[in-house]
Amino acid sequence: MKKRILSLTLAALMPLSLAACGGGGDATSTAGTTGGETVANADKPLVWFNRQPSNSSTGELDMTALNFNENTYYVGFDANQGAELQGTMIRDYIEANIDSIDRNGDGVIGYVLAVGDIGHNDSIARTRGVRSALGTAVEVDGAIDSTPVGTNTDGSSKNVQDGTLEIGGKTYKVRELASQEMKNSAGATWDAATAGNAISTWSASFGDEIDIVASNNDGMGMAMFNSWSKEEGVPTFGYDANSDAVAAIAEGYGGTISQHADVQAYLTLRVLRNALDGVDIDTGIGTEDDAGNVLTSDVYTYNADERSYYALNVAVTAENYEDFLDSTVVWEPVSNQLNAEVHPTKKVWLNIYNAADNFLSATYQPLLQKYDDLLNLDVEYIGGDGQTESNITNRLGNPSQYDAFAINMVKTDNAASYTALLNQ
Repeated sequence: MKKRILSLTLAALMPLSLAACGGGGDATSTAGTTGGETVANADKPLVWFNRQPSNSSTGELDMTALNFNENTYYVGFDANQGAELQGTMIRDYIEANIDSIDRNGDGVIGYVLAVGDIGHNDSIARTRGVRSALGTAVEVDGAIDSTPVGTNTDGSSKNVQDGTLEIGGKTYKVRELASQEMKNSAGATWDAATAGNAISTWSASFGDEIDIVASNNDGMGMAMFNSWSKEEGVPTFGYDANSDAVAAIAEGYGGTISQHADVQAYLTLRVLRNALDGVDIDTGIGTEDDAGNVLTSDVYTYNADERSYYALNVAVTAENYEDFLDSTVVWEPVSNQLNAEVHPTKKVWLNIYNAADNFLSATYQPLLQKYDDLLNLDVEYIGGDGQTESNITNRLGNPSQYDAFAINMVKTDNAASYTALLNQ
């Protein structure tokens, strides 16, 4: 794996960068214009990120939103590949630690699962990935059921089944003891506090049956780890490779998955930069740009039919966690500063669906703020409440001020709430 470092030492280019960030009297840097000509808001570059426009019930992509205009794309990560990695990581841990994993010696490997958002494709994939790897999955209409089971200590749930693992010539039963959507009373999903409360309830009811704690993300995983499983020595597995979770691996956190946030954040702004520059969308991505930035095919894929860029995932465990301790370091192959004379400053409106989301606020946004400097983009960051789209859309009152938009929806169904504003 390539060493990740922040390469921001191109001192010769700094005066140009600073001058560009100062405002720019050049017509090409005027918000809402290109080459001195006014551009309709509906024609400006748009990237959806982190939440792919889709039907929250069926997962079907919203191709109307993904084809909003010729410069519209989605940036995320390969959810299915990452989900499979997470499930495999948990199974591998069980197999490697089978002599100590069954805490009460009943021959049943019991796990609990924190579900982020039952209507979010990434959450659905991660739940399916864990169940598939551990043999607890059941299919409904040809797809693994991702429905939370509530409490299932007796194994009677119809949403899962008891799995089996053959290890060292012995058969072990695997059971999903409990799972629920971590949604707070205000409606915010992926809620860490709710996960912390859930593990307290579960542990009080059937604590010594819990051998593994699994979570759809690290925010919820760390809440459960700090509330209960760290002290009890129960391995906890999350997703996102947040810095606190990676550091906690040294203290017993079982592992996490890096969704290459460094690559995602770069792609989020890079596709906008390319569209604003009027160059091939692959510039600085699969094709080296004039500053030497380029990504290799082992860290991302592009699906042209879905107009979507997907970063690839990496398992982070006790064997390699030291390489991931700082989740806000940019990816070295795309860390070169663009020349501000060739790539003048443009203004971007970008929102984070929930300012309290640990991954987005503590990992993704800091990365975006490093890349916006490198790519000469003046980004206005908007933090939502994680509950309603209007909390965000109400702050997009004058889209004509901006040259491009990067949108992270509260709900994947709600792309029209944003495109309607751009169509006015």
